[in-house]
Amino acid sequence: MAKQITALEQEIYDYIKERGEVIVSEVPMNMKGAIPNLKNAGLVETFKKPVTQWASKKKMFVRALKKG
Repeated sequence: MAKQITALEQEIYDYIKERGEVIVSEVPMNMKGAIPNLKNAGLVETFKKPVTQWASKKKMFVRALKKG
């Protein structure tokens, strides 16, 4: 039941997969719009975690899931 993704979404998925975990704010601006579509397709997950052990705020990360 995998959703078909566009070529641009595939490029963005590959970008995220290549880098492992990426802070969403560090994803290029023209690629951020496809993250919700990839999340709905089950290809990526978003989560929050602190960047350093002393940080009180958490940042949003995105990570590629196994495709299959």
